[in-house]
Amino acid sequence: MYTEMYSACMRLFLLFLLTCGSGFNVIAQQKLIDSLEKELAGTLHDTVRAMSMMRLAVNYEGVDTGKAAKIYKQTLEFCLNKKLDYITGRTYHNLAILQNVTGKYKQALINLDSAIYFLNKSNHPQAEYRKATVYTEMGNVSRFSNDFKKAAEYYIKGIVVFEKLGKATSLITGYINLSSFYKEQYEYEKQELYAKKALEQARVLNTGDAYFKAYTFVALALSMQNKYEQAALYIDSAEKNYADTYSQEVLVSFHLVAGHLNMNLHQLDEAEENFTKSFQIAEKNKASFSITQSRLQLGRIFSLKKEFKKAEEVLLKAFEEAKSGQEASQMVIALENLARLYEEKGDLKKSLEYYKEFKIVADSISSDQNKKYASELEVQYESEKKENQIQQLEAQKKIQELTISKKNNLNYVLFGAVITAVLLMFLLYRTYQQKQKLQQQRINELETEKKLAAAEAVLRGEEKERTRLAKDLHDGLGGMLSGIKYSLNTMKGNLIMTPENAQAFERSMEMLDNSIKEMRRVAHNMMPEALVKFGLDTALRDFCSDINRSGALHVNYQSIGLESEMPDQTISITIYRIVQELIHNTIKHAQAKSALVQIVKNADQLSVTVEDDGKGFDTNILSASKGMGWSNIQNRIGFLKGKLDVHSQPGKGTSVMFEIQT
Repeated sequence: MYTEMYSACMRLFLLFLLTCGSGFNVIAQQKLIDSLEKELAGTLHDTVRAMSMMRLAVNYEGVDTGKAAKIYKQTLEFCLNKKLDYITGRTYHNLAILQNVTGKYKQALINLDSAIYFLNKSNHPQAEYRKATVYTEMGNVSRFSNDFKKAAEYYIKGIVVFEKLGKATSLITGYINLSSFYKEQYEYEKQELYAKKALEQARVLNTGDAYFKAYTFVALALSMQNKYEQAALYIDSAEKNYADTYSQEVLVSFHLVAGHLNMNLHQLDEAEENFTKSFQIAEKNKASFSITQSRLQLGRIFSLKKEFKKAEEVLLKAFEEAKSGQEASQMVIALENLARLYEEKGDLKKSLEYYKEFKIVADSISSDQNKKYASELEVQYESEKKENQIQQLEAQKKIQELTISKKNNLNYVLFGAVITAVLLMFLLYRTYQQKQKLQQQRINELETEKKLAAAEAVLRGEEKERTRLAKDLHDGLGGMLSGIKYSLNTMKGNLIMTPENAQAFERSMEMLDNSIKEMRRVAHNMMPEALVKFGLDTALRDFCSDINRSGALHVNYQSIGLESEMPDQTISITIYRIVQELIHNTIKHAQAKSALVQIVKNADQLSVTVEDDGKGFDTNILSASKGMGWSNIQNRIGFLKGKLDVHSQPGKGTSVMFEIQT
C-alpha cells in the first residue's frame, strides 16, 4: 500500500538536503562580532573602516538579521560618501544575499543590479571576479522566485567569467548551483552532468574539501536516479576526504546521503551510524531542520530493523518537531513512516489513522502545487489563444499582400535593385571606415609604445645620472673636502694664532663641516645608499624616519611581505622616487599633520598606498595639471605598467594607491 508513497517521500527528503544546515556557528560569529566592534571603535582609514563595517554586517546575519540590514545601510552611506565604488558593490551584494534568504526577492534583485553598477565603475583588480559572484546570486534569487529561465542564464553568465578567470573554487560552487537547479526541474541527467563538472574542477584544485563536496553532490545526483550502487562509489570517495573542519552544512548533507544509500542497499547498521552522526552534528549546532530530518531517517531504520519501540519514540518526537515548526514536507515523511511502522507492527488501526492524516497533509501540499500548475496552464492557454488570433490576422494580411504583389511586381524588382545598390555602397563605405579606424588605432598604439619607451629611457638616464653625480659628490668632492679639513687641522697644530684668528679659524672649520654634511645630504637624496645596499624596505623606512626627525610631517610607515623578498632594483628605485615625490607634495601643499606610507607584497603583485589627513583637493584638476612632479609620478607608474587610483575631497585628506606586477 505504501511503496509508491514511500518512494516519493524519500525523493522529497533528498530535495531538502541543501537547506538542512541553517543555524550553525552562532558562537563563533559572536566572537567575530565583538572583535570587529572593538576594531571599529578605534581610528581607521576609510577603506579599512568600510571593509570592517561590511564584515560586521555579514557576521550579524547569523545572530540578528534586522541588525545586519541596518549595518549594511550604514556601510552603504559611508561608502557612497567616500566614493569607494568597489566596497559599495560588495556591500550591495551581501545585502541582497540577506534579502534572498529572508524571501525579499524583488529588493534583492534591485540591490544586485546596484552591485553590478558600482563594480563596473571600479578599477579594482578583483572587480570582474566579484561581478561573477553577483551573477551567481542573481541566479539564486531568480531560482527561488521561480524565474527558472533567468536563473539558468545568470548561473551560466557567472560560470563563463569564473572559467575566464580560472577560479576553480568558484567554478565548483557555480556547477553545484546549476546541478541543484536542474534537480528542482527534475532533469536528473543534467543534475549529474554539472555535479561531475564540479568534480572535474575539484581535480584541478586538488584539495580535500573540494573533493568532499563534489563527490557528495555527484552521489546525490545519482541517488535521484535510483543509481544507488554507483552513488555508493562516490560517497566512498567523499568519505576518504572527510574532515570535521569542513562546513557543517556539507557534513550533514554527506551523512544523510550516505545513510540513504546504505538503507537502499540494505546496509541498515551503516545507515543507522550515518543518520546518528548527522543528528549529532545538527544537535551540536542547534540546527532544528536537520535534527528533525535525522530523526525521521533514524526512525525508518529502527522500523526496518524491527526495533519498533525505538522507532515509535523517535518518529513521534520528529512528528512533533515538524508540526511545531510547520514544516509540511517533514510532516508528510513523519506520518508516512509512522503509518508503515504500525502496519509492520500489526497495529492496523493506528496505521490507518496515520495514513489518513498523511493523505490530508500530502493532498494539501499537492493542492497548492496543482493550483500553481493550473494557474500556469491558464496563462499558457490565454497566450496560445492570443497567438492563434495573431496568426489568423497575419494569414489574412498575407493574402492581401500577395494580391498587391501581383500588381506591383515590377516596382518591387526595381526597388529591390536600388536598395541592393545602396546597401552595397553602404557596406563598402563602412569597410573603408573600419580600415581607417584600425589604422588609426595602430598608430595610437605605436605612439603610446614610443612614449613609454621614451619615458623609460628618460627615467633610466635620470637614475643613471643621479647615481653618477651622487658617486662623484661623495667620492670626489666629499674626499677633497675631507682632505682639506684634515690639512687645516694639521696646520692648526703648527701655527701660533691670536685669539681673534683662532676664533675665525674655528668658524671656518665649522662652515667646512656643514658643507660636508650638506654635500652628503644632497648625494643621499640623489641615490640613497640604503636603497642600493639594503633594498626598498629599509630605504623607505629610513626616508620616513628622516621626515619624522625633521618635524615637517609625522609619517607612519608600514610594510607587509617585503622582509624576505626584495624587488628588482629598477622597480625599487622607481617606487622610492614616487613615494619621495608624494610625501614632498604632502609637505608642500597638503597642510597635513600626519601621513601613512604602506607597501604590500602579495605573490607577484606590489601595492603602495600614501594617505594624509591634509586639506585635500578636487581630483578633477589632475587632468589639467602641468606640474613636473605629478607628470613624473604618472610617467614612472606608466613605465612600471601599473594602475593608479587617487581619492581626495576638499577637507577630507588624500589617498593615492598604485599597483604593479613584479
